[in-house]
Amino acid sequence: MTNDKTTEPNGTHPAITQEALAQLGDGRLAYVKPIRSEDVAEMFPQAPRIEPGIDLFALYAADGTPIMLTDTREAALANAWSQELEPVSLH
Repeated sequence: MTNDKTTEPNGTHPAITQEALAQLGDGRLAYVKPIRSEDVAEMFPQAPRIEPGIDLFALYAADGTPIMLTDTREAALANAWSQELEPVSLH
């Protein structure tokens, strides 16, 4: 058994390692995900405290590494493009 994190297999979706996720799109994919300000401390521990109840957007590398936090989807997309990443939305 290894320490690789995997998604749970369910018969139709096989398990995939975190390393395999990072290689999707040849390492050029990034994910834009809407989040609430209440979740910022867990995902971005270095971020300052943010008032609860605010809708934000996070940009993540394909392996789940947080890249940036912003108040607009457009800013997250622009940051991905500036880093030559192909953004994909998560819901």
